[in-house]
Amino acid sequence: MKMIEVRKISTTDLTVQTTKLREEIVELRRKIHQGEVTNVRLLRQKRKDLARMLTVLSEQLSKEKM
Repeated sequence: MKMIEVRKISTTDLTVQTTKLREEIVELRRKIHQGEVTNVRLLRQKRKDLARMLTVLSEQLSKEKM
């Protein structure tokens, strides 16, 4: 997901998507550890998406407080 796409999402939707993404990351780590998934790049991509979402979320929250 690109930053332009993330910035279009509302604050409430971002919080919901970040919790879903965190659950997906935990599940993917479990599958990688058990050997069910061998594509570790997928984990890296999801972590970067989560970081992007959290960055935009913190920006939006700081703008709302001002």
